[in-house]
Amino acid sequence: MNNLSSKELDLYSNKILEDYDAKNPSQLFKDKVVISNENALLIQSKVADLRLKRGEEIIGYKIGCVSKDTQKKMGFTQPASGFLWKHELYQSGVELDKKDYSNPAMEAEFGVILNRDINPDLVSFDYILESVQSIYPLIEIHNLVFNGNEPHGAELLANNAIHAGVILGQGHKVPIDNKITDLRLVYDSEEVDKWIDKKWPFDMLGEIGWLVKDKAKTNNILKKNDLILTGAYGFPVPINEKKLIEVASSAFGDVTTTFI
Repeated sequence: MNNLSSKELDLYSNKILEDYDAKNPSQLFKDKVVISNENALLIQSKVADLRLKRGEEIIGYKIGCVSKDTQKKMGFTQPASGFLWKHELYQSGVELDKKDYSNPAMEAEFGVILNRDINPDLVSFDYILESVQSIYPLIEIHNLVFNGNEPHGAELLANNAIHAGVILGQGHKVPIDNKITDLRLVYDSEEVDKWIDKKWPFDMLGEIGWLVKDKAKTNNILKKNDLILTGAYGFPVPINEKKLIEVASSAFGDVTTTFI
């Protein structure tokens, strides 16, 4: 089924949101429905419209699936994106309840806040760099649930790129010079993932131009003060029974959260 009717798109979108609200996401895909990536993006957009209509506020976007290996695994030829929501933004040190998530899994990541609206017609790497106000270390929360058939790309897109929240560390001014940093993901004092020799700004801002052009197709313009999650270097790691989650960057500081 590559082209869903308007009725089906509405039905699926309402079901996706209903399950997300119930903290039991992606039940729709247990029925092994077949949805194209294009229809999944329409569902993601319709779910966002439903959330806006009930009073939620979009504060930016996430970029996901930046690695070629992840794209291949999901059946993509490009990254994925999702919406960020104001009430799902937390500050470092927050205590969260595991019961509010389904198989909660974390990514270590960087985020940036924009200092101006982004004109898609002017996009270049230098233009993007000049549009960044500050950079943050962060923890991205995911509901790591896939109930459909592989590849899971459409399921991921329909579920807002499985995004479930973000914990933001302290912001840093944009460095004048290039910087090299590591990035570590730590559960209960045990390192579970690590990346070294990540270069600012190249390894952080490389996919924002793609995001700008992709969003411009649906007349969504990245705006001043938007938060952009620039893309994780690995796949989300389930926390299972772990409680204290830490992300640390040698150049940009750290961020923590505790799950009870």
